[in-house]
Amino acid sequence: MTENVVHLHKTPEPVAPDTSVTTLTVVPDAPPARPVPLWVRSGRAIRTAATADGTKTTIRAVARHGLYTFNGGRIVARRTWDGRTGARYERMLRAAEAAGNYEVAEEWEERLQRFRDARHRRRMDLLHSPIEVAKGAAVGTGMGIGALVALGIVMAINNGDVKDVVTPLAATIDFIATLIRIVQIVWPYAVVLGPLFALLGMWAVGSKQQAAPQWALPANVRSGEGEPITPSIVVKALRDLGVPALRNAIKDMGDAGASMLGPITIAGCGIEVDVTLPSGVSTIEVQNKRRKLAENLTRHEHEVFITIPQAARTVRLWVADSGALDEPIGPSPLVTDETMTANYKTGRAPWGQDLRGDAAALSLYQRHLLITGLSNQGKTVALRSLALWLSLDKSVQFLMGDLKGVGDWAMFDGLATTLIQGPTDEHVIQVTEMVEGAVAEMNRRIQQPPGTAFPPLIVLVDEAQVAFMCPAKDEDKRPYGGAKANSRYFMAVRKIHNQGRAVNVLMWQGTQDPTNENLPKLVREGAHTRASLALGTESQARMALGDKAVDGGAAPNLLRPGLDRGTLVVASDGITIPAGQSSITVRTHYIDDDAADAITDRAKALRDGVTTLHAIDRGEERDPLADIASVVGDAARVRTKDVLKRLASLNEDAYGGWSFIDLKRVLDDAGAEPYKSDGVMVVSRDRLARALANRDEDGSASVG
Repeated sequence: MTENVVHLHKTPEPVAPDTSVTTLTVVPDAPPARPVPLWVRSGRAIRTAATADGTKTTIRAVARHGLYTFNGGRIVARRTWDGRTGARYERMLRAAEAAGNYEVAEEWEERLQRFRDARHRRRMDLLHSPIEVAKGAAVGTGMGIGALVALGIVMAINNGDVKDVVTPLAATIDFIATLIRIVQIVWPYAVVLGPLFALLGMWAVGSKQQAAPQWALPANVRSGEGEPITPSIVVKALRDLGVPALRNAIKDMGDAGASMLGPITIAGCGIEVDVTLPSGVSTIEVQNKRRKLAENLTRHEHEVFITIPQAARTVRLWVADSGALDEPIGPSPLVTDETMTANYKTGRAPWGQDLRGDAAALSLYQRHLLITGLSNQGKTVALRSLALWLSLDKSVQFLMGDLKGVGDWAMFDGLATTLIQGPTDEHVIQVTEMVEGAVAEMNRRIQQPPGTAFPPLIVLVDEAQVAFMCPAKDEDKRPYGGAKANSRYFMAVRKIHNQGRAVNVLMWQGTQDPTNENLPKLVREGAHTRASLALGTESQARMALGDKAVDGGAAPNLLRPGLDRGTLVVASDGITIPAGQSSITVRTHYIDDDAADAITDRAKALRDGVTTLHAIDRGEERDPLADIASVVGDAARVRTKDVLKRLASLNEDAYGGWSFIDLKRVLDDAGAEPYKSDGVMVVSRDRLARALANRDEDGSASVG
């Protein structure tokens, strides 16, 4: 029964305030909400349940294990078929023919023929086997019964009871009856459990082979991280690169592309394989697809390197084990072997490891050096480790300019003849004059008789881009920086590049973020060894390493800034590079400041003592006695010959023309006369100290 509701709108009458009557207002009722249809509510519930994480996981698990069983059965059937037929031999035969390896093809054909002959003999034996089995069974049964009866007769004679004649035969019949009863009991269970065990075996095979689609696999398996690289994975990755000619060629190959691949070999923390591309596919097409190729191989881009070997139309793939390149390499032999020494001419500096895990050692003999890279990528440490090794050869001399000036090279105080540290224009001016002094030494050596042996002189400038970008000019308006013919630093470097190698005067430079402005073309191309850490662009990579190295696969621009710190791409004939390649990637050892201090302490112990200049004096008045004391340093005594050399290095203008007579005159006047020790004239540190302490307040005469 439906009840009609009447809605009244009535104005209440006024009432006295003290009455108990309550004022009511009647308002219309809201329309009733429309009920949601049942099928809508059911659909929403189903959709919510289907999209829940637990439901998705359950569906994946059910599909995964069902497909494990199904595909495991397929694998078992395939293996059984291969074992019973010559399918395996035919596949290998077709692959060898497609690869053009006809000798191997003939071998597989011979194996197939032997298999067929053996199979034919087995089948012929099966045709005659029933008759032979029947004959054997009849003979065996007769012989068996006879043996049992004979045994019974022996027992009857022994026991004196004629009934024992049939005892062995009766026991045998009882045993057979027992076996039949056991089979009758077990058979119903075997009928049920046998298929279950067969399904479990197929599931085990499918599970081991991960025989299910990627979406059904567990999350840690679906990622593919760490998946071993197999020929089929490499071919599939190449097929899916998006190069139509390559995809079509693989599809048309009878062996599904296997003939393209060389042997997959273990190479350090990864594998290496050569891929011969089909006609119509160029190597550059594969190089340009490096990221996609890495992803197809379930690797990150930095874990796949593509180089071009000598063979035509071939690319060499090096694929790292997943995550292996993020693991640090071991400490430097310079740190672990305290007895290590260096040999500039015949030795090689232990720099790090290549991607294959082999030691990467660099020869520094008569090679100018250039290391570039973005800021904070390990450039100074990589450059410093080479200088640390070379410092263990006591014949090597260093002139160093650190235009960063934060103490990265402070441990060479007492090893380097000159060490200038600082980023200002004044420091650039001093570094420029230091390099020009090396040019003067180079010219002096060139003028010596042919065949004269000269000690190695390493002129090292870190953060060289500061020098090239310096706007300062000298009194003749010549700029210190820049890349023009009147640039003092640029021209000094160029002169050393042109002629220094012949007389063992070598230029080492480290620079950031190379451009044509902060690293001129003539300077970067004058280096024999060029190495680069992570860079931003391919054009910078070409500036750092040259077109040949980049065209051959060198790609420092693909290194990860920050993550690949200390990883260098090196182009040099001073390091072992695999045949056919133009560069090699090296993960350098990290040597911290404390370890560097320990190494330089060992290097200083090899020397008699080196007084390090921290500034280049330009025309100031000199105090000869104080300068002599400064070059003698902490050594108890120094040969007069060495004192003269150090004074000339201290200030060529003031002391470059000094002879032993000039030195002796100053020392005699001060009361610090040189004397003989072990047959050679030496200058005493203690005598100099007393002379400086006793001289008059106005000091000794000055030299302008």
